[in-house]
Amino acid sequence: MSLKAFHLIFITAAITLAFGCGIWGLWDFWSPDGRGWDLLFGLGSIAAGVGLIIYERYFLKKLKNESYL
Repeated sequence: MSLKAFHLIFITAAITLAFGCGIWGLWDFWSPDGRGWDLLFGLGSIAAGVGLIIYERYFLKKLKNESYL
């Protein structure tokens, strides 16, 4: 497995984790005992997920001529 393929798998897993944590934080915020930190955590995680998507697109454009093997 090349470094490019590993990087794509790793960043995709990080995106999934960021959005999962974002949903979890927002879910806790809307619960009866939700706090402001839950909202901050949820929105920050979603922002990190969007940032990782932008980074992954940049990475794919930069290494478009490299092989996945």
